[in-house]
Amino acid sequence: MALVNGGVSFWWQQVGLPPSRPALPGSTEADVCIVGAGFTGLWTAYYAKRARPDARIVVLEQRFAGFGASGRNGGWCTNSITGGRERYLATHGRDAAAAFQQAMNDTVDEVIAVAAAEGIDADIVKGGELNVARTPSQLARLDAWYEAEAGWPVTGIERLDAGEAASRVGVDGVLGATWQPHCARVHPAKLVRGLAEACVRAGVELYEDTPVTEIVPGEVRTPAGAVRARAIVRATEGFTAALRGHHRRLLPMNSSMIVTEPVPSEAWERIGWDGREVLGDFAHVYMYAQRTADDRIAFGGRGVPYRYGSRVDADGATQARTVESLTALLREFFPAAGDVPVAHAWAGVLGVPRDWTASVGFDRASGLGWAGGYVGTGVATTNLAGRTLADLILGRDTELIRLPWVGRRVRGWEPEPLRWLAVQGLYAAYRTADRLERDGRTTTAPLARIADLIAGR
Repeated sequence: MALVNGGVSFWWQQVGLPPSRPALPGSTEADVCIVGAGFTGLWTAYYAKRARPDARIVVLEQRFAGFGASGRNGGWCTNSITGGRERYLATHGRDAAAAFQQAMNDTVDEVIAVAAAEGIDADIVKGGELNVARTPSQLARLDAWYEAEAGWPVTGIERLDAGEAASRVGVDGVLGATWQPHCARVHPAKLVRGLAEACVRAGVELYEDTPVTEIVPGEVRTPAGAVRARAIVRATEGFTAALRGHHRRLLPMNSSMIVTEPVPSEAWERIGWDGREVLGDFAHVYMYAQRTADDRIAFGGRGVPYRYGSRVDADGATQARTVESLTALLREFFPAAGDVPVAHAWAGVLGVPRDWTASVGFDRASGLGWAGGYVGTGVATTNLAGRTLADLILGRDTELIRLPWVGRRVRGWEPEPLRWLAVQGLYAAYRTADRLERDGRTTTAPLARIADLIAGR
């Protein structure tokens, strides 16, 4: 079969694009208006409606629920704190950082529990997260990472030697790995489709094909009319730059994926992967992968990281050279699957704040709330954001609203052409560093350290 490129994502092509829901018919009023029907917006609507069944909650989506990153990602429901716990040590202390980590651990289980309660079959397997090192420099970073993580017992992290790592997933040339239990493989489109259906069943009003042009206190503006609401939530992630006044708020970072045809059983005998762990590595331009429920390998990484002027592609097509580079890396990781054709390639955008750290908040005076900046860790984090936003909007005093990411404000990205030049330069440096390390460098390349400092990571 010929390679499919785009079509939103393999996940959506596999389950079928959803039938279109009605667009906003005209101006109206609501108690809560949420802009964006990805995971953040849907989780917020879900929990707010459960807490206040009588509330009128309206969700506006420019295409269809799950069109963006929520239906295109790698299917990692992981406990990672975007930007890392250490960012909060100086500002909030160790106890607050540990509480945040525990909340993320619990969030993975919350997603699984809600999926079960709502009858959402999203191919969920809680197999943990395996991150491998394949060069001496990656192994040095792995060991440093492990030592830092092991100082937080709440993480449950384990250090695996080469043999232990290979016994889990037969990655060629693996030198060592870390594994942590708080992560589940999911089928993103099945999860977001099921969540949207659960919201609608509960009485949430979901309007699709309704682009939002502007958000102001008390009002969301669209070509079809305005929604006036006491509380408004911006949940637009990688598409935030298209909103008036938000062009520099979040940078839309492109990430790309490929998925193979089903891998033959004899290849799986050599690869293993029986635990369905999600898989990543310690390269600077890192990869991420999963074994799908129908025995394919879904494999992702960075292609063209950023398009000038925060442009985004609508249908998910990615560049031929990106498909080639991801395919080569997949076959380098898994020689046993080297002859298995690639079936589908696609791309999507994730939202990146200037400090690479997610935030959630609600300003009671203006009635404006937000969440986002997940930098690729949103499948689980969006659930925590949705629960937190529901508590903030409804004025509930809970432990969630005291987590240290609540209310964070981040400066905007630099204007063009500075941010285009910066991102292109950063990823050129990271790719060069990876190449030097593959060629034998045993410590992290200085180029990568400089890039980290410039990026603010």
